[in-house]
Order: sequence, then C-alpha cells, then structure tokens
Amino acid sequence: MATNVVRRWQRDELMKQRVLIVEDEFLIALDLEATVEGMGMQVAGLAHNREQALRLAPLADIAFVDVNLADGPTGPDIGRQLAAQHGIAVVFMTANPEVVVHGVKGAVGVVQKPVMPSLVEQLVKYLAARRVGLFAVVPQQMTVFA
Repeated sequence: MATNVVRRWQRDELMKQRVLIVEDEFLIALDLEATVEGMGMQVAGLAHNREQALRLAPLADIAFVDVNLADGPTGPDIGRQLAAQHGIAVVFMTANPEVVVHGVKGAVGVVQKPVMPSLVEQLVKYLAARRVGLFAVVPQQMTVFA
C-alpha cells in the first residue's frame, strides 16, 4: 500500500514539472511547446534571449536551451545561470553541439537538432524523473555532461 502511495506521489511530481523553452526560432519553439503540452505537462514560457529566459526562470524546473539565440551565442551562459541560480535541469538543443560538447557547469547534456517529438518526450521524462529522484534511462541521442 505504501509503495502505491509513493509511486502515485512520484507520478504526480513528474507531471508538475514545468518546461522553459529558450529558442529564437519561433516555429521550433512552438513545436517544442506543443510536444510538451501534448504530454500533459506545463510550459513555463518561451524565451528567445537571455533577458526573457532569466525572467521566466523562477517558473521552470526543466529548460531546453538553444546555443545561438536572438542576442547571440548566449545559450551556454544562460544554461549555466538557469542551473546554478534556479536549480533547473538544462539540456541544450542545438545544431552546433560542438560548442558545448565539453560541458557547461550545471547543465545535464546536449542533443543535436533537428529534435523529433519522440526525443523531446524522452528528454522530458528523463529530466523530470531525475528531478524527483527516480531512476531514468538516458535518451540515446543525448550526450551527457560529466
């Protein structure tokens, strides 16, 4: 009985995770938003630069961050700040993974664009599970930072 209560609590906590999308390509951001919401999870907001991302940070638990944004190659610094100052689980989604291949302090990892909806779902499940202390399988397409 107690195991069922714990599992239900963990499942509820997984679904409460809010996702911040830091992406300056509007159609990509909308696609990510639709995928996350289609999973029954909430999007904390869409940001296309550092200012917007940091303003929305207090609302988020997970963040997908592009490397090159409307205000330049600010993604790695944004990801570092989101993780360090707000405890957000950050994954970079970029066409230029080599920029962050050696890792960004506090961030979880990187995936190369284009990112299919099935991978977005895997990433959200993995990151949400990590945040609530559950075992989760790392999505195969993600490079995990040490």
